[in-house]
Amino acid sequence: MRKTEKAQHLYRCLEQTYPDATCGLNYQNSWQLLVATILSAQCTDKRVNLVTVGLFAAFPGPAAMATAGREQLEELIHSTGFFRNKAKNLLLCARQISNLHQGKVPGKLEELVALAGVGRKTANVVLGNAFQIPGMVVDTHVKRLANRFGWSKSENPLQIEKDLVGLLPTALWTQAGHLLIAHGRACCKAPTPVCSQCSIVDLCPRIGVQRSR
Repeated sequence: MRKTEKAQHLYRCLEQTYPDATCGLNYQNSWQLLVATILSAQCTDKRVNLVTVGLFAAFPGPAAMATAGREQLEELIHSTGFFRNKAKNLLLCARQISNLHQGKVPGKLEELVALAGVGRKTANVVLGNAFQIPGMVVDTHVKRLANRFGWSKSENPLQIEKDLVGLLPTALWTQAGHLLIAHGRACCKAPTPVCSQCSIVDLCPRIGVQRSR
C-alpha cells in the first residue's frame, strides 16, 4: 500500500479502538473552549476542567474577563501552572475579542492565531470542535505518534501538521487529533510505549523495524 493508504488504514483501526474519542475539555461554547485550551498548556485536561467551573462562573464571557483583576484571575487559574503568563494572555485575549471581534470568538485560523496566547494548536482545537471546521491539532501526543508511525520525520509542529494533512482526507483531520491523543495517553506513551497493550501493534512501523533487526 502507498503511504496515504497505510495511514488511512491505521486511522480506521484507531477509530475502531477508540470509538468515543473526543475533546477532553469541558465547554459550552467557543469562548469556553478557547479559554480551556489556553489553560491546557503544560496541564492536564482533568485539572483544567476543575478550574474552569469557577472561572466561567466568575467570567462567563470575553466582556467580563476583559475587566477582570489580574490577581483574581491568577488565583482562579493558579493550579494550571504558568498562571501569571496565562492570566496575562487571557486578559489580553478577552480584550481583543471584545474590541476587535464584537465579543465573538473568530472562526478563521488567521484571526485566531492573532489573539494573545493562541497558536496553531489552540486555533485548530477551537476550529475543529467549536466551529466544525477541520483542523489538524499537533500537540505532544500527536507529534510523538506521527514520528513513530512514520507519518512525519519532522520535529517541527507546523511541518508535522502539513505532513498529516497530506496523508488524511480533510474530513478526518479533527477526529485524527482525538484518536492520536487517545492512543498516546492509553499506551503509546513517552518515553516508552506499552506495546503489549497496543491494538495496532502489527501495523506500527516502529515495531516492524525492531523485528527486522
